[in-house]
Amino acid sequence: MKKVLATEKAPAAIGPYSQGICAGGMVFVSGQLPIDPATGQFAGEDIASQTRQSLTNIQNILASEGLTMADVVKTTVLLKHISDFGAMNEVYATFFEGACPACAAFEVAALPKDALVEIEAIACAK
Repeated sequence: MKKVLATEKAPAAIGPYSQGICAGGMVFVSGQLPIDPATGQFAGEDIASQTRQSLTNIQNILASEGLTMADVVKTTVLLKHISDFGAMNEVYATFFEGACPACAAFEVAALPKDALVEIEAIACAK
């Protein structure tokens, strides 16, 4: 059985998918673009502001299920430019304390809406 997660504190899906799904004791958060749900626009044009918004969106989706970033066990970071890895990682590090999740980061040819970053997450449900 699966439960769909949805919150107005993160951007609505731009396709046929859910913001997140809870199933089998795990929460799977769809890739989050750096869209500010209040404006429908990117939070900024630089990798730091876009990373912050993508992670804030993940944080808000998790919060809708009573979870925090401490419950995240795995992330995948998609970057338009791998050269942005260091600046992305500086912001990323501020969202996790203690035992950080496993992570993979990739440069991709393109992201929806020409974003600089998209981040997905897997968390343990409580």
